[in-house]
Amino acid sequence: MNDTESFPEVDEATHGVEPPVPKAARWQSRAIFVFALALGLLTVFYPRGNGTSLAPGGFLLDATGRPTTLGDHLTPVVLLHFWATWCPPCITEIPALERLAADFAGKPGFQVVMVAVDDELSKVQPFVGQQAFGVLYDPEWQVAHRYGTRKLPETHVLVNNQKIDSLRFIGATDWDNPEIRATLEQIIDRVAAGDELSEIVKDVKLDRKLLDSTS
Repeated sequence: MNDTESFPEVDEATHGVEPPVPKAARWQSRAIFVFALALGLLTVFYPRGNGTSLAPGGFLLDATGRPTTLGDHLTPVVLLHFWATWCPPCITEIPALERLAADFAGKPGFQVVMVAVDDELSKVQPFVGQQAFGVLYDPEWQVAHRYGTRKLPETHVLVNNQKIDSLRFIGATDWDNPEIRATLEQIIDRVAAGDELSEIVKDVKLDRKLLDSTS
């Protein structure tokens, strides 16, 4: 079986597909979503006007299928990564993310959080425990869509529950790139030093080609 037979057809406009969700998973996910909304656990997204936005929250499932919230897994600085097992670029990108997570393990208050949008948790579970980061499950793209995610893989940088709008990595990213790593290190170090996020954002500049590998 060749590569084109191993994965669903990829829409060139989105560099990914949104696979159908089985009815059982769909209704379970919707029930969780409504319950979370009733409890006020979902965060409304809105821009703050200083280059950041309040990071959308949302209900997810952990590796065992238990409900959890994104907020339960946030540290001061988070690399939030949306992916799927059926997305070839996502799988290709994982080793570089592993190296980044391992190399930055000693950085204060930093972690990589992976959010899978597969239609079945069983497809995601083999990846759990193999990487140096947490893996969560978003079967109906509820959290992914709150971040405006339409292409996979996609990665956001969150600082103290705020999203840096200028750091939205679309497509498979080279996490070994010195410029990208230096930018992340600068953010982590300045957050640890207590610098204001608005001042940090002013100094964050990356070439568009590093932010969007699909362009």
